[in-house]
Amino acid sequence: MDEESLSSRHDARARVAELHALKHDVSQGLSPRATQQQHAKGKRTVRERLDLLFDQGTFREIEQLRRHRATGFGLEDRRPHTDGVVTGWGKVMGRTVFVYAHDFRIFGGSLGEAHAEKIHKVMDLAESAGAPLVSLSDGAGARIQEGVTALAGYGGIFRRNVKASGVIPQISVMLGPCAGGATYSPALTDFVFMVRDTSQMYITGPDVVHAVTGEKVTHDQLGGAEVHTTISGAGTFLYDDEAECLEDVRHLLAMLPANNRELPPVVVTGDPPDRRNEALLDLVPADPNHAYDMRSVIEEIVDDGDLFEVHALWATNIICGFARLDGHVVGIVANQPASLAGVLDIHASEKAARFVQLCDAFSIPLVTLVDVPGFLPGRDQEHNGIIRHGAKLLYAYCAATVPRIQLILRKAYGGAYIVMDSRSIGADLSFAWPTNEIAVMGAESAANVVFRREIAASPDPAVARAHRIKQYQQELMHPYYAAERGLVDDVIDPAATRPVLIDALAMLRGKHAPLPSRKHGNPPI
Repeated sequence: MDEESLSSRHDARARVAELHALKHDVSQGLSPRATQQQHAKGKRTVRERLDLLFDQGTFREIEQLRRHRATGFGLEDRRPHTDGVVTGWGKVMGRTVFVYAHDFRIFGGSLGEAHAEKIHKVMDLAESAGAPLVSLSDGAGARIQEGVTALAGYGGIFRRNVKASGVIPQISVMLGPCAGGATYSPALTDFVFMVRDTSQMYITGPDVVHAVTGEKVTHDQLGGAEVHTTISGAGTFLYDDEAECLEDVRHLLAMLPANNRELPPVVVTGDPPDRRNEALLDLVPADPNHAYDMRSVIEEIVDDGDLFEVHALWATNIICGFARLDGHVVGIVANQPASLAGVLDIHASEKAARFVQLCDAFSIPLVTLVDVPGFLPGRDQEHNGIIRHGAKLLYAYCAATVPRIQLILRKAYGGAYIVMDSRSIGADLSFAWPTNEIAVMGAESAANVVFRREIAASPDPAVARAHRIKQYQQELMHPYYAAERGLVDDVIDPAATRPVLIDALAMLRGKHAPLPSRKHGNPPI
């Protein structure tokens, strides 16, 4: 080998060594002190979080050496690599997932031009590749020193969130503060994970609130994890620590398809498809006025009792979640008699409507368990738009083309029965237990309306009322009334619920429901 070739070879090796050293330094962060400060807040660093999210050794970073080109306010002297966000892809349980993750140690994770362009790039890649996108948010909003350029970067993120909606699953994981316009990207995604005492989201911070309204409020009181997962509904899941949170992100991804052109993953389960549910005969009281926990019913029916509940702490009078039946993923929507007797109200309608739309977008069959006394009455509900919000759930079910099965356990009264995926709005199959009561309203209320004059004129109104209640129950509310009129496909033994649902879903797996030619509908939003 001549001297020139040897020199070139040594030069190449030196360059490679320089590259590895540079990338190692970048991955360590700006300084040990910044990392210590992150840990002191009870938060992991960005790469520690990525290690928890992805299968070991599978993360592939892109644009690691990107730096901003802004000037002014001292920015020209501070040009760290990554510009405060780590982007790339890796494997979660063997399947490709894309990510962007803020690094709070660099500019507080704030978004500038280069930062935004990196996020735009990975969002475009995720949509093109047809793979889920996860954001690990721990940023202080727009980078003020870069002015309107930073704001434009947010606009590009929002536009891509909307473009990818219903195409690939989008998951936001809030692991720090999120303020102002930055809160809208999580609001546009499918799921928002939050960690107690760490995650915050608000449009205007406590200082602005105090200046404008005089109200003193802490960051957590204004937009903490518990606020958004129990009151506002902006947060989907709540956790005590980051490790538990990211483990459930992995679990959720394992139940979702990669995109809207694929079906959800199927797993082999040891739970027999023909397993009977004898326990159901005791779990649900025959008396419609007695409460019970619908979760116990669901867990008895689904594979291995595993229900991954969505919005478990918000609008608790309805249950939404993912489960498997014979290894196939299904979306469960169920009234919860243990909370507000299972009535539908504004929040329950919104919660269920968005879940139904999500399942329909990603080809996840819907199983709806009905035990509903009606819509919640009252001036507050009417004035705040129960008609409009209730119509959201009605619209979502009517528009859904995935396999849809309704199961009526006990009471199903009035408009709420129709809205809970009845045959009349397009359910493929409707089953009922022999304890079902399908009617316009309860027998007591119906007797008071239909026979009010007769009861009032009776020498013994109490006896007359009891007689008419019994008559109404016998003639219009017996368990076979709806079946006789074709509104219920079969009245089944509760113990046979699991095999009946599994057989029906297997039959419907090839369902095809063509949609009308239109740009899009106009749902009541």
